[in-house]
Amino acid sequence: MAGHRGLVGSAIWNNLQQKGYTNLVGRTHAELDLMDAVAVRNFFDQEKPEYVVLAAAHVGGIMANLKYRADFIYQNLQIQQNVIGESWRHGVKKLLFLGSTCIYPREAPQPIPELALLTSPLEYTNEPYAIAKIAGLKMCESFNLQYGTNYIAVMPTNLYGPRDNFNLETSHVMPAMIRKMHLARLLNEKDWNGLRRDLDARPVEGVDGTAGETEIVALLNKYGITREALKLWGTGAPIREFLWSEDMADASVYCLEHINFDDVRGDDAEVRNCHINIGSGKEITIKQLAELVKQTVGYGGSIEWDAKKPDGTLRKLTDVSKLHHLGWHHRMEIEDGVPSLYDWYLKNL
Repeated sequence: MAGHRGLVGSAIWNNLQQKGYTNLVGRTHAELDLMDAVAVRNFFDQEKPEYVVLAAAHVGGIMANLKYRADFIYQNLQIQQNVIGESWRHGVKKLLFLGSTCIYPREAPQPIPELALLTSPLEYTNEPYAIAKIAGLKMCESFNLQYGTNYIAVMPTNLYGPRDNFNLETSHVMPAMIRKMHLARLLNEKDWNGLRRDLDARPVEGVDGTAGETEIVALLNKYGITREALKLWGTGAPIREFLWSEDMADASVYCLEHINFDDVRGDDAEVRNCHINIGSGKEITIKQLAELVKQTVGYGGSIEWDAKKPDGTLRKLTDVSKLHHLGWHHRMEIEDGVPSLYDWYLKNL
């Protein structure tokens, strides 16, 4: 299991344990740098895994994708090259590669079918990351066709859940919104003990709970958090689909147990688009999400939208008919998922 401590990887790990699997092998980044080709080869030589889940990736939100474009394409390509390559060299029976629905064109038809891949230009803000993930799924597809391997590529929609990334500099929209709303409520209520507790648990730009009130206020203001209002990026108009990470884990294990390459390759002479969308098939506007988070957190201030900041793709809903046809459906609805995630956040301060 590559990336067993991340949002997706940890959920898959837990799902496998709950189903009775015991011979699981994972390494932290400190124990195994997946960008180090020699280290990855040595790991495969020693452990000889029969099944591989590639959930490790360098990920982040719009801000991080814009600022660290080289990191997003280089690191992800390197990780995929090493893990998929060694899986083939060591005769791994099955590999599950986790990508992202950002692989699809900015102007893809909605809901987005797997067939939309590579039909028009990508969204600029996350283009390097998307290209890396496209390369990963094409590696899986190509190894299957040339060498008869059984590598399955799944493309999850926007995920959220336990162990999410709440770093204000790199997090995705939902965890960022939940934490900003939480901090805004504490600031609005002048709850300094709560603010310090939060910053001690997850420092921002090196600032923790020992900082003075003036420094904390200045830091929060930088991220759009003031005593009067919370400023969020964009217009709030984009429409997004979200999936609970534990549902994603269940879908992943389902694919490992029940779905093979022959089930998705089709009968056409040119085999393409063998990957599988994983999502809820339901959508919500970012503004509606903000209202749901506001209600969940109990924030009493106002929300302002900074239209000068990018919205990203205006609508992104996956067509999950292939997944449904293969026999899997989601369980957690977002109205229950947001309170569950906030509850997890509070318990892990």
